[in-house]
Amino acid sequence: MYLKVLNDNGKVCSNILVYDSIFNKKYNDKLIHQIIVSYKANTRLGNRKQKNRSEVNHSTKKPWKQKGTGRARAGMSSSPLWRGGGRAFPNFPYENFHHKINKKMYRLSISMILSKLIFENRLFIIENFFLNTYKTKILVKKIKNMNLDSVLIIIENIKKNLILASRNLHNISIIKTQQINPISLIYFKKILLSKESLIKIQNWLLI
Repeated sequence: MYLKVLNDNGKVCSNILVYDSIFNKKYNDKLIHQIIVSYKANTRLGNRKQKNRSEVNHSTKKPWKQKGTGRARAGMSSSPLWRGGGRAFPNFPYENFHHKINKKMYRLSISMILSKLIFENRLFIIENFFLNTYKTKILVKKIKNMNLDSVLIIIENIKKNLILASRNLHNISIIKTQQINPISLIYFKKILLSKESLIKIQNWLLI
């Protein structure tokens, strides 16, 4: 199949031949859901901590005598049964949230997402994407000229001007080819892919 290649003005300047086996895949909701859940779990950091009964600040003195009070037996106030006591099975920062993802499944999911983006006319190929200045308004004007709003730009080499011009824009994100991931591809309404990145992604998915 052929994909249209745009120039800086958003006009078609040429076509590029790509493999149907990669960019014409049938979308599988269950596989994409599984990959996204796994990807989110694998990027999750241990940022919660609870204390067990040995870590809470409580006295080890027996609250009351064993018999004769009519109340339940109690050894110390750090018991998980008591308010303010330690947790029986606390959460720790070094918890492992990892979900295994097969390489073939991951590559297949990327191929399916790209195929769906092409089918929905949300994937655009550009010959080359660069800025001669670090001004944000120049980048915004360039994106508007291409009729793009919420867009993920994937290029091979990110120049300093692009980083400076885009870092204050919430609806525009720029990543390198090797940083491609299913979350970003689904989050943004449109994807702008450089011709060089397209070739590299295709070669990666062919393996």
